[in-house]
Amino acid sequence: MLRISLDQWRAFIAVVEAGGFAQAAEVLNKSQSTISYAVRQIEERLEVAVFAIEGRKALLTTEGRILYRRGKSLVDEATRLERAAQNLAKGHEQMLSLAVEGLFPTWLLLRCIERFGEEAPETRIELYESVMGGTDELLLSGAVDLAICADNLPTGHTGDVILRYRAVAAAAPFHPLHQLGRELGMEDLKGHRHLVIRDSGLQRQRPSVWNVTERRLTVGHKATSIRAACMGMGFAWYPEDWIREELSAGQLKPLPLKDGAERWGAMYLVYPDPDAAGPGARRLGAIIKEEVQSLDPS
Repeated sequence: MLRISLDQWRAFIAVVEAGGFAQAAEVLNKSQSTISYAVRQIEERLEVAVFAIEGRKALLTTEGRILYRRGKSLVDEATRLERAAQNLAKGHEQMLSLAVEGLFPTWLLLRCIERFGEEAPETRIELYESVMGGTDELLLSGAVDLAICADNLPTGHTGDVILRYRAVAAAAPFHPLHQLGRELGMEDLKGHRHLVIRDSGLQRQRPSVWNVTERRLTVGHKATSIRAACMGMGFAWYPEDWIREELSAGQLKPLPLKDGAERWGAMYLVYPDPDAAGPGARRLGAIIKEEVQSLDPS
């Protein structure tokens, strides 16, 4: 017989993640006394202290940190098990949640969704257009059925490379960097504004290789960054697909960097839990792979 129930583990995890007993009670929609009782049961039945009271704060003990990690893994696995059973029972999902890294071409994504919609018109799709750590968090929380990640996968997840991209450093033709009339080094960039797209994750723990200067303008969407670059407000590395029209129209021009003028990356198709992926998620993933493979390699 298990001495601790899943509900008690959930209460303990909520206290840790929400930052207190009152906050956990609000998150779980339970009374604070219920949360306190659940945590007390864990401590009494396992004969271990999970919190140490310092002033008005309850801090995790060393044993508490270990139990938090193991307990979270247990609860997450139970959640995945239930989700897998629900998908098997339904036969086909009524709704699919999809997280897509902003680097993935929008026109290609919409083509995939349109094709899936023709096959499964009754399935609703909820799309999260995320950046870096935002995609990681959606995967780790199990909030999505499928994700397209860029460059690095969160710990514990694997995926298939579906698309490689090239990003080029660019700025408006009248930007001061283009007026130097010579090859540029990274030192030349430090005196100018770097246009950065904000990591959509709440934790923002994903390190960025794009930051080369302390002078930055951070925005929330690629369209804002591109517009700012066309206005001469700064420079950035953009995937070629993003700025193809601006380059053709002469609104943007590649920077003549001696090193680092282009950067390569890869995008991955990832299922949060491959065993629990339903037929709809699998089919949408297959469509994405097929559409990417049909592209002209150039």
